[in-house]
Amino acid sequence: MCNLRITEIFHSIQGESSYVGQPCVFVRLAGCPLRCTWCDSKYTFSGGTELTLDEVLARVRTYRCRLVEITGGEPLHQQEAFLLIERLCSEGYEVLVETSGAIDVAPVDKRAHVILDVKCPGSGMVERMHWDNLSQLTEKDEVKFVIKDRADYEWAGSIVAQYRLEARCAVLFGPVFGELEPSRMAEWILADRLPVRLQVQLHKYIWDPEARGV
Repeated sequence: MCNLRITEIFHSIQGESSYVGQPCVFVRLAGCPLRCTWCDSKYTFSGGTELTLDEVLARVRTYRCRLVEITGGEPLHQQEAFLLIERLCSEGYEVLVETSGAIDVAPVDKRAHVILDVKCPGSGMVERMHWDNLSQLTEKDEVKFVIKDRADYEWAGSIVAQYRLEARCAVLFGPVFGELEPSRMAEWILADRLPVRLQVQLHKYIWDPEARGV
C-alpha cells in the first residue's frame, strides 16, 4: 500500500510563481532534509498524518479545483510523492511541484510543472543543491531564488547568467519576507536589467504571515 505523511491539504490562493493569484489545492507533505535559515514551514519537519494515496486523491477531489501544488517541507523526500504526482496528472489536474532542488527531479512526471528552488548562500543550504536539476528544466517549469540580501542577489544573478536560465524557463526572484524589502530588490533588478520576475509571497500580504492552511 502506498502511504504518504501529510502535514495538511487545503484550498487557497496561489501566493507564488507565475500562477500567483489563482485558486489552488495544496498538498503539503511532511519531512525535509534541509534546514534553511529563513524557513517558514518548520512545522513540516516532523509529525504529519499518514494517508493512503487514494485518501489524498479523494481529499483533493472535494475542492473541485484543477490546479494542485505538491509542496512541503521537501515533498520529493518521500518516494511516494512521485506516484502521487503521476496519478494527479493522469486525472487531468495541472500539477505544480515545489521542490528545494536538493533531490533529483528527473523521475517527476513530465506532465507536471517543476518549480525548482535554487538555494542561495543566505539559506545556509547552498551545498545541498543538486545542480544537474537545472539541465532537467523545460519551458513549462520555473526556477526561483529566495533572496536574503544583496550578496544573495548578486550570487543568484551569476547563476542565472552561468546557466542561461532565462532561455530555459521562467526565473523568479523573491525576497525573504520581513528581511528584504521588495522595493529594494525591484530597484536592483531594474538597474541591472535582469531577465527575471520579481515575486512576493502574496498569501503573506492577504493573511497573517504566520497563518497555516492559507
